[in-house]
Amino acid sequence: MKATSKKYTLKFIRPAGTSRGVYTTKNSWFIYLTENGKTGVGECSLLKGLSIDDRPDFEAKLEDVCRSINAGSFNLDDSFFEFPAIRFGLETALLDLENGGNGILFPSEFTKGKAGIITNGLIWMGNSKYMQKQIAEKLDKGFSCIKLKIGSLDWAIEKALIETMRKHFPATQLTIRVDANGAYTPEQAPTILVQLADLGVHSIEQPIKAQQWDEMAVLCQNTPVPIALDEELIGIYPLEKKKTLLQTIKPQFIILKPGLLGGFKASDEWISLAEEMNIDWWATSALESNIGLNAIAQWTATKNNLLPQGLGTGLLFSNNIESPLILNGEKLFYDVEKSWGEMEY
Repeated sequence: MKATSKKYTLKFIRPAGTSRGVYTTKNSWFIYLTENGKTGVGECSLLKGLSIDDRPDFEAKLEDVCRSINAGSFNLDDSFFEFPAIRFGLETALLDLENGGNGILFPSEFTKGKAGIITNGLIWMGNSKYMQKQIAEKLDKGFSCIKLKIGSLDWAIEKALIETMRKHFPATQLTIRVDANGAYTPEQAPTILVQLADLGVHSIEQPIKAQQWDEMAVLCQNTPVPIALDEELIGIYPLEKKKTLLQTIKPQFIILKPGLLGGFKASDEWISLAEEMNIDWWATSALESNIGLNAIAQWTATKNNLLPQGLGTGLLFSNNIESPLILNGEKLFYDVEKSWGEMEY
């Protein structure tokens, strides 16, 4: 087996705003594994300020991994967990290679083009007018679940947006999720949670910053609106620590981003633990290109999770790789008639 890697900079069609800042570009690295005339491709995707492997030695580590593979001495052992993006990229490339190098990693009715995955419509942060425009577009396309990024505008403005949506669409017609990305303090959060519950909001992701287990546990115990852990899961390993986190905080939901958590095996561990504790979950991409999104969507499709998934990010980039993934209304499909395009380096 021969391994190579190459950096790829994705360009946003429009700046993407979160409480951590605004993205205009995002770097990924592709891993190519070639054996017996077949090539598997995987993506290592980093998010500034969020990925635990967003560090100066990332590229050196990736090169070292490729050298080890080429020398026949590579071992994906526990010491490697501190680079979850590389683990995800390698796992994806290996699955692709094992299945013939044609982009089918998890064969299912989804990859046959016979079943779609319900997705939430993602609303990016911006001024009130921009957010209202995005909401109108998603509703026109038939989305039954909207996810709003909150925490960058004054809360009164964001609350008014949700109130306007609720006047036209009751909770029986439209599910509203919000994602705070840790924007609030433990002191601010309880008041906001009560107001979100009054508006019939489905859930809030990460109301306070990660690594405040005791404070988050208190919120989850007393919240009137379900809380989903997102950033809280990043960098948590081994399995016993994952179990301790869930037992301590007892969230209502967890959100799985395989690209940030170390791949599918790592994500499956979270699912097993969550199901033992009656904690629900859904999957979300983390601004990967269509290479990573394709892998996450195929994996998600095998789980038969009926909740809307956060997988509608393929249209964010001007230079994304053409793929068989298509959004038809609120559902993501794999179009068996479409081919993969070339990467525009």
